[in-house]
Amino acid sequence: MQLPYSEELNIGYLSRLFDNTTNCYKFFWFQAILRKLDGAHNRFTFDELINEMIADAWYMVTECHLRLGPLGITDNLEEVVKYIYESYGFMSSEKREKILEFLQTTEDKKIKKHKTDLTLNVPYRLQVPFYDEIYIERSLWYGPKQELTNEINRQSRLMYYFILTSGLETVIEVDPFWADYLFQHKEILRGWAQLKLIQYLQNKNPSVPGIADKIEAPVSRNIERVRRYWKLIIQIDSSLKDIYGDVTLADENISVDHFVPWQYVAHDELWNLHPTTRAINSSKSNSLPSWIMYFSALGEMEYRAYELKGQNELVAREFDKIAPYHLNNQEIRNQLYAEGLDKCTFIERLDHVIRPVYESAQTLGFKEWVYDGGNNI
Repeated sequence: MQLPYSEELNIGYLSRLFDNTTNCYKFFWFQAILRKLDGAHNRFTFDELINEMIADAWYMVTECHLRLGPLGITDNLEEVVKYIYESYGFMSSEKREKILEFLQTTEDKKIKKHKTDLTLNVPYRLQVPFYDEIYIERSLWYGPKQELTNEINRQSRLMYYFILTSGLETVIEVDPFWADYLFQHKEILRGWAQLKLIQYLQNKNPSVPGIADKIEAPVSRNIERVRRYWKLIIQIDSSLKDIYGDVTLADENISVDHFVPWQYVAHDELWNLHPTTRAINSSKSNSLPSWIMYFSALGEMEYRAYELKGQNELVAREFDKIAPYHLNNQEIRNQLYAEGLDKCTFIERLDHVIRPVYESAQTLGFKEWVYDGGNNI
């Protein structure tokens, strides 16, 4: 991706910002600086920027269970998000402003320790591609921060300089030329940083689909077409029951459930969608339904829809309408919706499609769920 040109600045240095990245901190630190730049202010404390990093990582860690660091290594950004989520009752869908407000006022010593750990390296190492006039000895990286910042500040043409060195109250000042450039091209640079982050996360979460859809909470998703499709099927076969609560759906204002949670699959493929009641869907949330208890019922329901598609012209027509939006894998479409399948073959093929996705989500930490009249087990 080509970064915007500047006559005053060496964009080549900027383009190498994420070279040799071994953890996620650089991406989040740079994105935090971009967020804080507003065209008027260019001085920020470590604490302000770390708060932005935590808020940026919130959704992908709490909702999507993404791993931010290498396997087997404690990632402080991931850990502080999990700690706050588990200790303070915030929702995974919590508004960014509320998370930031909490972070600005909390006196929790464990959170402050995590924040401090996050500042040990990345604020100083992010700009390594710019260091062509200075050489930093190994001992200096791990010595007193004042000595390190004094040496870094000798380098000319940096993106930012250290104005005050004082733990989380350390202040950086973005160079005026860089501040103008970063603010003017903020959206392009944010897209570039996110692309790099997605590539990094794909490497750390190789079995997870749809990484690009998991770095931010979605603004909206539209599965109303699928709801209409299932509503038609239920009108034709009024005996159909919800797979979790054995509730007759003909009497319900149905909701569409992702059997394997959307927060993992990040798609609205038809084979993973089925009707349920609003109350049950709310109870299930983003948990994994027990495979032993519910997959058989899911297979029966999906086969009934497949069967009606071959028998009823209205269902066939509605299927053809939604297929371009909700069947995006041609191989799965050919395998699962081929003509003339008997129930046993259809359910075997559905198992072949869903089981690996289900087991991968299970490995990543999505909790198993059993319906008990509205209470999660």
